[in-house]
Amino acid sequence: MRFKFDCVFYYVSDLERAVRFYSDVLGLTLLSKDVVARFDIDGVLFELVPTTDKRKLPGDGNARLCLCVDDMAKTLEELKTNGVLTSEAQTKGTGVLSSLQDLDGNEICLWEYRRT
Repeated sequence: MRFKFDCVFYYVSDLERAVRFYSDVLGLTLLSKDVVARFDIDGVLFELVPTTDKRKLPGDGNARLCLCVDDMAKTLEELKTNGVLTSEAQTKGTGVLSSLQDLDGNEICLWEYRRT
């Protein structure tokens, strides 16, 4: 048996609203949209999958979308300007970590590597 990587995905309750958040607020590049929306994040396929099953919102699994940022303070300020609530930035060993939630409560982590 051989597996190939396909994608990372989050369930969302409103695909159009979620696409606007991920493209307009987070600045991700929308590749295509039909029954799901597909984004490219540095060559990784990230999808938004609509569902009416409220038990899937937000996902309570252990996986998280983690986005690398160059400047945590600047990123958090830009998100705040766009009305996005974030956690306080925390120093964690080799970097700085913060998080936010999309409109369906899916957690998105932000990570800035420390420059040494």
